[in-house]
Amino acid sequence: MIKELEAKSMLSTCKKPSSWFGVNYLFNIYRGCQHQCIYCDSRSECYRIEDFNDLIVKTNAPDILRKQLKAKRKKGLVGTGAMGDPYTMAEKKYNLTQKCLEVIADLNYPVHIVTKSNLILRDIEILEEINKIYASVAMTITTTDDELSKKVEPYAPVSTDRFKALGVLSTIGICTSITMMPILPFIEDSKENIIDIVNKASYYGVKHIVPWIGMSLRDRQRAYYYNKLDSLFPGTREKYEKKYGERYSCDANNSRKLYSILSEACDRYGISLKMPTYENKISSYQLSLFDK
Repeated sequence: MIKELEAKSMLSTCKKPSSWFGVNYLFNIYRGCQHQCIYCDSRSECYRIEDFNDLIVKTNAPDILRKQLKAKRKKGLVGTGAMGDPYTMAEKKYNLTQKCLEVIADLNYPVHIVTKSNLILRDIEILEEINKIYASVAMTITTTDDELSKKVEPYAPVSTDRFKALGVLSTIGICTSITMMPILPFIEDSKENIIDIVNKASYYGVKHIVPWIGMSLRDRQRAYYYNKLDSLFPGTREKYEKKYGERYSCDANNSRKLYSILSEACDRYGISLKMPTYENKISSYQLSLFDK
């Protein structure tokens, strides 16, 4: 079900920019997500989304965003995609992310976007305009197996389509990253999957991978996830219960070894495991001027 509302506020200030791609200001147009990934932590009680099958649409988002950005004394990196995908399926109808990007371009702000959708390519001309300052896009990819991605991320574009979108964005100079998280224990935590993600990242010009080789589980999200395991991966739930009990943070099997494998593979291709940030770009630019 889709519910429309008018928001009173859009922007929140990120207290620790370094913890989320250097983002200074965060906004979310959609609350909830139609991609319905089986592992999404946003189902947890602390986020106060009563029914995660519902999508709340902030129909006046572009107007409120413009008003709040114009009122900021200091410009900073504007981010979206922390709590709901800005390119969830309803975006095809509402075009609110597109309109918000137009606001950001008009007001000369840099942007960082996290998404699972190749619908972002619809807005490539706006992103090119923003990239005159700075534009960064991170695609969440947890497996290279499209059939598996259909199971764990049922209504999101398959991984292949996300890799291709990253390739297009990389070609035009957008800063591209893969948020390789979560890597689901007993399902995606294999050497082959990790290396294949890195290989494809390199092929499509991705320069950054931000990993978490594991996942989070708590309260009603744990119950939802376990029900999905029973239907999609019979017998796997029992492995989780035995290994993790009631733990929130669930590192994948051999996570240290897999991280070492990931690090070595990234080194071969010159892919960084550090988050790209607008501040890093500014510092690099200033250093280059100094060197001249």
